[in-house]
Amino acid sequence: MAHEPLSLLALVGVFVASVLGGGINSIAGGGTLLTFPALVGLGVPALVANATSTVALWPGALASMWGYRGELGGARGWVLRLTLPSIAGGAAGALLLLRTPAETFDRVVPFLVLGATLLFVAQGRLVRWLQRRRAAEGGAAAEHDGDPRFAPAYLAAQFAIGVYGGYFGAGVGILMLAGLGMMGFTNIHRMNGLKNWGGTCMNAVAAGIFALSGIVDWPVALAMAGGALLGGYGGSRVAQRVGQQRVRHAIVLIGIASFLFLLRPF
Repeated sequence: MAHEPLSLLALVGVFVASVLGGGINSIAGGGTLLTFPALVGLGVPALVANATSTVALWPGALASMWGYRGELGGARGWVLRLTLPSIAGGAAGALLLLRTPAETFDRVVPFLVLGATLLFVAQGRLVRWLQRRRAAEGGAAAEHDGDPRFAPAYLAAQFAIGVYGGYFGAGVGILMLAGLGMMGFTNIHRMNGLKNWGGTCMNAVAAGIFALSGIVDWPVALAMAGGALLGGYGGSRVAQRVGQQRVRHAIVLIGIASFLFLLRPF
């Protein structure tokens, strides 16, 4: 989808927004709720902004997955099970996005942002539920790696989650954590490792499809990637010094404001 190239000043704005988004992801997650509306506000069409964000942020997802690689050593069976539905779902979602008319996506995207914001709000409750469940079952001695009886249903759900991830993606990690919790997993670190693996798979295939489609704005993607890497590193350095609750409240406010902003006529 053709659009006017961003000015150098606008690219600097993209870089700054990505630094902040990368830092937010390191501290509390939810950086997409800042970067996506920022791209749209700077004049990037919503559909192009979505595809470009997927390509730009995939290296960060890969790095996050690599950081949790040690937690996947005892769950190789689940890694293998998750791979195919994540890739298939991500591909289906990306192809669905490419077949969505820009006008239709413009009408849908405010509600996708609102849904992602509500998922972000639910994240804290989900983590507390998992912690209470783990404590009730005896803590570390009772950690579980999922009930195989639920595998077919979960893998079907993972495909659906992959479709959402390839189509839009904000909040997809929260959906995967919820699914893993319902499956019986209680080790949050292993769950994060599996979540990051699933996200890496679906984002990789979606990013490849978007790159080949010609829909990606590469100057914007490079500015975003550089900013996200810098912000992610800086965020990891200060994560322990920043009150996460304040950051979470700020993200929710940004998400709601973005929803209202994106409701405007395009």
